Order: sequence, then structure tokens, then C-alpha cells
Amino acid sequence: MKLRTYIVEDNATIRENLIGALQELAQIEAVGTAETEDDGKAWLSEHASQWDLAIVDLFLRQGSGLGVLAACRNRLANQKMVVLSNYATPDVRMRCAQLGVDAVFDKSNEIEALVDYCIAHSHTRVGAARAGSLAN
Repeated sequence: MKLRTYIVEDNATIRENLIGALQELAQIEAVGTAETEDDGKAWLSEHASQWDLAIVDLFLRQGSGLGVLAACRNRLANQKMVVLSNYATPDVRMRCAQLGVDAVFDKSNEIEALVDYCIAHSHTRVGAARAGSLAN
């Protein structure tokens, strides 16, 4: 079962490389992308049941990833929000935690950890789906 993933990243090269790597290594399905805060917030709220993971950069062409994160504070329990940023400082990590982010990864040296996170979350979803089908 692929992890339905929405990506908020304004750099097209980074976005496409990230999607390619995660599709190959972590079996994600990219369900959409946004380059701005407004587009990210709109899609994630209008398609609330159609994503499992959102990967959000903090610095966007318009607005901030923090606004996207704040807009998704009341997401479903199984939906995960992670930050992928060049600015994963202790202060940024603390602010993200305050906004209910599940994990923060540094673009420069934690991509492998992001891949591992996606794989682990995908396995959690598969296990939950199997448990649900056994209960029926």
C-alpha cells in the first residue's frame, strides 16, 4: 500500500528529485504538490481524507510552510506532517513541534532519515489496514 504523499516545496528541481527518490525507495504515491502556502493549505484542507503524509518546506515562493503546518493541526490521527528544510535549527524544530509536526528533517543531511520515516509510516498504515480488514 503506497503512502499518499503531498509535497509543499517551491524549488522544482528539489521537488521532482524528492518525488522520484521517495517513489523508488519508500513506495510513496505523490498525490499533489504546491509551491505556496495558500495552495498547500487549500489542497490539504479540501482533500482532507486523500493524503497520508505531507512533506513541507518552510520557505516558500509565497507565505511560509509554518502557515501550512498550522492549518493542518486538526488533521486525522493517522495523517503525518513532516518538515524538510535547510533551516532545521533547534529553534525551528521547537516551533514545528509546537505546531504538531511529527518530524523535522534537514535537506542537507537527513534525506535518508526521511526515507526511513516514510517506509516506517507506510508499514504502520499497512498494519492498520490489515487489522481493520480482519475485524470485519
